[in-house]
Amino acid sequence: MSIYRIDSRISLIDLMDLSLKERTGSYVINEESLTIIETSASPSIPHLKKGLSKLNINLEDIQYIILTHIHLDHAGGAGLFLEECPNATIVVHPKGQRHLIDPSRLISGAKAVYGNKFDELFAPIKSIPEDRIEIKQHGDLLKLSDTCTLTFFDTPGHSNHHLSIYDPVSNGMFTGDTSGIQYTVGSKHFYFPSTSPNQFNPIQMKEAIAFYKGLKLDYLYFGHYGPTEDVSFALLEVEKWLDLFMECGKTYFDPKNSLEVNIEEITSILFDLSKKTMIQKGVEAGDPIFQLLRLDMNVSAMGIVDYLMKYEKGD
Repeated sequence: MSIYRIDSRISLIDLMDLSLKERTGSYVINEESLTIIETSASPSIPHLKKGLSKLNINLEDIQYIILTHIHLDHAGGAGLFLEECPNATIVVHPKGQRHLIDPSRLISGAKAVYGNKFDELFAPIKSIPEDRIEIKQHGDLLKLSDTCTLTFFDTPGHSNHHLSIYDPVSNGMFTGDTSGIQYTVGSKHFYFPSTSPNQFNPIQMKEAIAFYKGLKLDYLYFGHYGPTEDVSFALLEVEKWLDLFMECGKTYFDPKNSLEVNIEEITSILFDLSKKTMIQKGVEAGDPIFQLLRLDMNVSAMGIVDYLMKYEKGD
């Protein structure tokens, strides 16, 4: 577990999601109302608590726990963590609220994807009392201090229950997964979309990215993983790869094939293309980043196939 102090206000705690370094993090905003963004899954909660302790933050000091969206790698541990944060309120998109109160559908969906690895990766997932949840919609505000009021934006594309959170002090946006994933290898940074398994929409994702561009941000704060000041380049890269992802999907998707065959085929294509690009830019072929890259490309392939199956059916 490591802590990255971005500036005097914002720190990033590595939550060691999937037992991997720099996979998923929790941002800590040190304002009058102390706020964290994301908890990751329940197995990450000990890392979150340890990081907060290193920052000299007591759990009873936390006022807000903001979830960009309710996918388990971002929010699965929220219920467990909230049990130890007596003064905290969970902040979430309105479409996510009912799944936090009753996480049964989240659990069954994750079990369908991860099978017998579910408990190791995500358990336990605990329900959250309705009176400890605050909903934020597009344009809503959250005052943390006299000098910092966060603004929330509805940014679907990765999921239908996705919020982005604008911090005016740093002129930065906490983007969750809407603007993709940042992979860091040494001093090199790579950016790819994250096209999730069941609510991915490339048109909405492009609209959200265009929205980010229009704000002339100084920072993007990625859920996976870390901040970047190279905002224009990162967004252009995600847009470029999103087009390529969809081109590959439409080329290799065959409605006559099974779901599994389509996912396997598109995963292989996406992984080969992205890996080749990273190697061309100096990443060693044996670097462990490629294990993570394959995992992510498999998840993205699921989202692309799901979207194309709906498209083929006219949904």
